[in-house]
Amino acid sequence: MPYFMQAGHVPRKRFSQHPDATGRLLFAEVIGQHGFSSDMCLLYHRHAPSLIDAVTVPEPATLPAARPALIDNQPLLPRLFDTARLDRSGSTIDARVPILGNADVVISFAVAHAPSPLYRNAVGDELFFVHDGAARLETVLGAIDVVAGDYVVIPKSITHRWVPAADTPMRALVVETTGHVRPPARYLSSHGQYLQEAPYFELDLKRPQGPLLAEGEQVEVLIRTRSGFTRHVCRHHPFDVVGWFGCNYPYALNVADFSPITGSFHRPPPVHQVFEAPGCAVCNFVPRMLDYDPRAMPIPSFHSNVDSDEVIFYAEGNFFSRQGSGIRRGALSLHPAGHIHGPHPGAWQSGPSRVGQRTEEIAVMVDTFQPLALAHEALAIEHADYVYSWTR
Repeated sequence: MPYFMQAGHVPRKRFSQHPDATGRLLFAEVIGQHGFSSDMCLLYHRHAPSLIDAVTVPEPATLPAARPALIDNQPLLPRLFDTARLDRSGSTIDARVPILGNADVVISFAVAHAPSPLYRNAVGDELFFVHDGAARLETVLGAIDVVAGDYVVIPKSITHRWVPAADTPMRALVVETTGHVRPPARYLSSHGQYLQEAPYFELDLKRPQGPLLAEGEQVEVLIRTRSGFTRHVCRHHPFDVVGWFGCNYPYALNVADFSPITGSFHRPPPVHQVFEAPGCAVCNFVPRMLDYDPRAMPIPSFHSNVDSDEVIFYAEGNFFSRQGSGIRRGALSLHPAGHIHGPHPGAWQSGPSRVGQRTEEIAVMVDTFQPLALAHEALAIEHADYVYSWTR
């Protein structure tokens, strides 16, 4: 996150002594990326955060696999999955269902009815797109109130928990990366400020409010590593931070605050980009004016993703380029490299009449630069005949 902030009580100089009101020194913790040579945050705890009273390994049956078992997309097929059919009861951890993945990224869907445990992902960042419901994300740095349409970026090793609203479950697309999720570098100045031509800006971001200053002893924290899950029983609650500062923290961006870039003729997908991470890019398609030159064909061309697999989550709207395909709200498609795809027949036939009109769709696209494989759980929610939807 290229945007410095501070919260609570902090000293004037970093790495300096910081006593509380009684004169007792607070305990400083640094969470720094890339071997402490990149973004960091500096926290001041009431208690030493390293005090652990017990370590256990959770029963495998109670949690998903740290890395899902994947099968190759062979024979090569476009795929369509229906997340509306998922309703596994639980939290954002144990009710997270993997759908697609490779060495860089795992794409899952979660239906969360219950609060999650305190959780720390030591493998990579997590990006949530909240499709339905609302929740409070509580973190060691403060809390963020999250609603439908929010992207939520949770950096690696930030201790947090999700508390869904009581009236309805939170349904969310989850993208787990092995690297860090960031705004595209081309949106930022050399000093880290969002440029004027960027489609969103610092004022659009929701940042942690706090600190939370929770109390408690013998508090369990679930930690994910590449090998599996470990549970630490911490002597004191990790949310005992009185203040912090830095650029490494969770934040949220609502899709409605993304200002689309349009043109008289087709604008390629990079103009819709929201985030980047090693091995993948995240874009979104939001309500916008379609191409308005009288000669334009305001639907995407047929295309083959030469260097990427394309995943699209259809969140809201009419999905005009998929007219007649059977795609509806909550669907998730995979168009792999090597498969030529594009508008469905109904969209192609109606394309010329849509010049200068609006589309009211909201969709999230994840392009990966290594082939995606299929999680076994995804096969139960797949529309197996999707490959023939262009020929009907």
